[in-house]
Amino acid sequence: MSSHCFLMTIVQRGALLQWEFKPGCQSPSLIPDFNLHEPLAGVAESPNHLEQFWVPGPIIIGAGPSGLATAASLKDRGVPSLVLEKDSCVASSWKLRMYERLKLHIPKQFCELPLLPFPSDFPAYPTKEQFISYLESYVERFSINHLLGVEVQCAEYDPGVGLWRVSADGTEFVSRWLVVATGENSEPVVPEIQGMSEFKGRVLHTSCYKNGSEFGGERVLVVGCGNSGMEICLDLCNNRAQPSIVVRDKLHILPREILGRSTFGLSMLLLKWFPMKVVDSFLLLCSWLILGSTEPYGLKRPKIGPLQLKSESGKTPVLDIGTLAKIRSGQIKVVPGISRFTDRGVEYVDGRQEAFDSVILATGYKSNVPSWLKEGEFFNEKDGFPRDPFPNSWRGKNGLYATGFSRRGLLGSSVDAQRIAEDIASQWNSKIEHTPLGVIDTKLYSHL
Repeated sequence: MSSHCFLMTIVQRGALLQWEFKPGCQSPSLIPDFNLHEPLAGVAESPNHLEQFWVPGPIIIGAGPSGLATAASLKDRGVPSLVLEKDSCVASSWKLRMYERLKLHIPKQFCELPLLPFPSDFPAYPTKEQFISYLESYVERFSINHLLGVEVQCAEYDPGVGLWRVSADGTEFVSRWLVVATGENSEPVVPEIQGMSEFKGRVLHTSCYKNGSEFGGERVLVVGCGNSGMEICLDLCNNRAQPSIVVRDKLHILPREILGRSTFGLSMLLLKWFPMKVVDSFLLLCSWLILGSTEPYGLKRPKIGPLQLKSESGKTPVLDIGTLAKIRSGQIKVVPGISRFTDRGVEYVDGRQEAFDSVILATGYKSNVPSWLKEGEFFNEKDGFPRDPFPNSWRGKNGLYATGFSRRGLLGSSVDAQRIAEDIASQWNSKIEHTPLGVIDTKLYSHL
């Protein structure tokens, strides 16, 4: 049998049957020579009469960078896992919902997943396509076991047997461990703005934006001034559109590089030696020397520094890659918040009205965890994030873990993945076997 296959035991009609999964497959094939008829005593049938699968290792929900990093880290420690992904491909957010000109905003050495560096010929800031290629090679390198097109409707801990029950598309997966890896950006945030349905132009979220070529000559309003909103404005400008950007709140804009080093990398280095407020003061001084004052252009800075703001609120500073120069030249207009839509454009909070052909909502994403995880202690039911902040946001109770929720990007996901893998491996390798204690004789799983 190929080493790329994954064996699982299905509980079906009181018997244990072994099935074979191949990475990326959407349906299993039965191995007829392996048929254990010992009953799975102690694990009650699914309350919804779903077909049940026993997963000997952790179930990981989400095949993005966070889920893949966790699966690889577990495998490196000898622990198998199964990744469930609702979309038809791994890294679906990157493949399906990111604009074409996107590059990593911080250098590649801070974006590597555990155990596999980027190819040496990749640039300092890899493109979207290069990052996708890296993730695909990551899956192949570690033979990560994943099922695609499997959407989880419910995951709930069963205290009666000490196991997690994960219901997905008519099947129930059962395991001692559950890793939530759906991350911070599961679903687009689309604000409800008065009159939006009356607007005769097109309205789309950045998740549907590909490039600026289809907006050439149009008056385009971008709602949201984070890194995506700023970069899309630049892309629109470079494709002969006439973009305006809504800036409601104060924000920090920093140069992407300072003194020949990435701003992010320099910040991480300085934080090893100096307090955060000192590093913030240094960053703001350098930004003023390199970019000048941004306030004359309607871009006011918060009272607290960029690192402190990120730490306290999760709000990421904008790393400028050329948008600010377009704002200074007047090619990109900065406008206030929207009060309502009109049939031909918008009305701002100051009462002015302006016509637009298209509106792009760069309003971010949100966690979807509360919609399917039936657990209210570790995860906050309002925002779908772990209640405890980093560095304690990765582990809950009863074998529940989270990765990709630390608000620290890919670097945070890698840290989470390794902590989770180490913790589960310590249980896997202990005297407590990885099968449900008192439920199945562990020798039945010695072949796995």
